[in-house]
Amino acid sequence: MPGPYLFGETVRVLRTGASPGRDPRGQPLPGLDESFDLAGCVVTPRSETPQVGGDQQQARDTVVVGWTVYAPAGSDVRTTDGVMVRGVRCEITGEPGDWGRSPFTGTPGPIQFAADRVTG
Repeated sequence: MPGPYLFGETVRVLRTGASPGRDPRGQPLPGLDESFDLAGCVVTPRSETPQVGGDQQQARDTVVVGWTVYAPAGSDVRTTDGVMVRGVRCEITGEPGDWGRSPFTGTPGPIQFAADRVTG
């Protein structure tokens, strides 16, 4: 079933436009805010299992590091975007993937991307 998903969540895509120039010190000026809401997304937790006996294990088997987001087909999501998922600022890790068309129904599939929590 193609999105937007009826009971999906809204994810805010945080995007800054092109820089209008440089300041007197040569640093690029921030562009205009081009953020927008992406309704009808499926959001699932994404976890990793730390190395056994490693520094990150801390007596846990699984650590949630962010979310996997399935956005409606044709969504404009870029690796340079940030996102707000459930009130948490995240960055997109890797290239967003387009599932393409279903070979069974011909309906367009979702755009999938990994959203990692921003720390620091």
